[in-house]
Amino acid sequence: MGAWQPLPDDLPPEVRHFVEQLRQLKDRTGLSLVALGARTAYSKSSWQRYLNATQPPPRQAVVALCRVAETGKDEAERFGVRWELAVQAWPKPAPGSARPEGEAREGGEAYEPRESRESREPYKDYEEYEDDPTLPWWDAPPEEPGPPSRRLLVVAVALVAALVLTALFGALALG
Repeated sequence: MGAWQPLPDDLPPEVRHFVEQLRQLKDRTGLSLVALGARTAYSKSSWQRYLNATQPPPRQAVVALCRVAETGKDEAERFGVRWELAVQAWPKPAPGSARPEGEAREGGEAYEPRESRESREPYKDYEEYEDDPTLPWWDAPPEEPGPPSRRLLVVAVALVAALVLTALFGALALG
């Protein structure tokens, strides 16, 4: 596929390895970013951010890419482990650096500088990078049936009563 933009030099090794593996997996599909976006629930611009290490992908995006690439169960599990390691090491955006979607920081830098990362405790909770619970409709687990509604019961009883009354009036009319 096309040449990838170089990854930042000070990217943590776990993130670099994960993004490189993700790029190889994407290339293996033979799909463009537009086509990949059409086959997953994630847009072309989202895939650009994930594959250029400007934003960590949600776990479901990685699962969707593995499915499109037709990876085996073992390989998909390895991607899940790589994702967990990468998200833990992913540089946290500096406070107040939130930008509207698609807008990079001045100078094109999309992650926190190393000096800033080293001056604080490692960020372990990653609230900004929580797994995206949204699933495309084809991946959503089937909903478990709940108890029948009272309205359904009332309609069923009314239909049975109407049927019985119709049968009685029909029998009386014939007799």
